[in-house]
Amino acid sequence: MANYANTSLYTPQEIALWTRLEALAGTELVTAKGLHFRFTLRGNELFVDRKEKSITRSTVNQAYRKAVELSGAVPGPKTLGTFGASYLYPIFQRLGIIDGGLFSSGKGADDHCGD
Repeated sequence: MANYANTSLYTPQEIALWTRLEALAGTELVTAKGLHFRFTLRGNELFVDRKEKSITRSTVNQAYRKAVELSGAVPGPKTLGTFGASYLYPIFQRLGIIDGGLFSSGKGADDHCGD
């Protein structure tokens, strides 16, 4: 049985982010280096098909907060400063959290995942 987070510890935007990740799971994405990948969510972890180690929900939230702090102007994955940033970067681009890049929707961090 999956162990789910106590979502009372998260902001409404972080909860909305996880919901949007659930909807995007399984979609093929491409890293900045051109590597194709897909991800799944299980409990409080994001699993990338190219890695064995998962990216925790708290790490995803940490990267999200950094992207929001920079108003979506994140020049590259390393700027997020977290484990798995090379995968989170294109995910955030696809969701419109990060401006620019191949997958940007143009919404930027002002959207704050509040669809």
